[in-house]
Amino acid sequence: MKLVLIGIQGSGKSTQGNLLSKKLNIPYLSTGHIFRELAKEKTQNGRYIKETINAGFLIPDHRTLEIVEEYLAKPQYQNGYILDGFPRTLRQAEEFKDGVDRAIFLDVSDKEALWRLSDREQEREDETLQAIRKRIDVFHEHTKPVLEYYKERGKLMYVNGEQTIEKITKEILERLN
Repeated sequence: MKLVLIGIQGSGKSTQGNLLSKKLNIPYLSTGHIFRELAKEKTQNGRYIKETINAGFLIPDHRTLEIVEEYLAKPQYQNGYILDGFPRTLRQAEEFKDGVDRAIFLDVSDKEALWRLSDREQEREDETLQAIRKRIDVFHEHTKPVLEYYKERGKLMYVNGEQTIEKITKEILERLN
């Protein structure tokens, strides 16, 4: 099973991705985690990725596609995966070759997302209020068309992300079966 989790920062994608990974026995892969790991590298590419994500911008589509497809070529992803943070643009959705069985949209309001993010400790350099607000704006601008793309193909699952963690997981699992 190939799943994609879509939602603004703070919508619970990583929480649900990790829970669903255990319950469905398929690996969870966060593009945010991949980019943060690459940003640690003392290379020109690492510096570029670090500066881009710290400013709240998206990594360009062609680079994102290359990185994700390179990761998904690894043996552990051959029987399925749960992707978090990809695709983020219509171009990424259209050009992604590996295919998606279901796209799960964890819908939370901007206010709820900001509240959740301000409630947790700032663990990363890219979690300044300015960067978070920029990513929320970028989500609305670039990722909403991705929802329409999956909806048109009958692959979009809308989930109210403002329920309890347990209710969200239960709803997703019931609807996948």
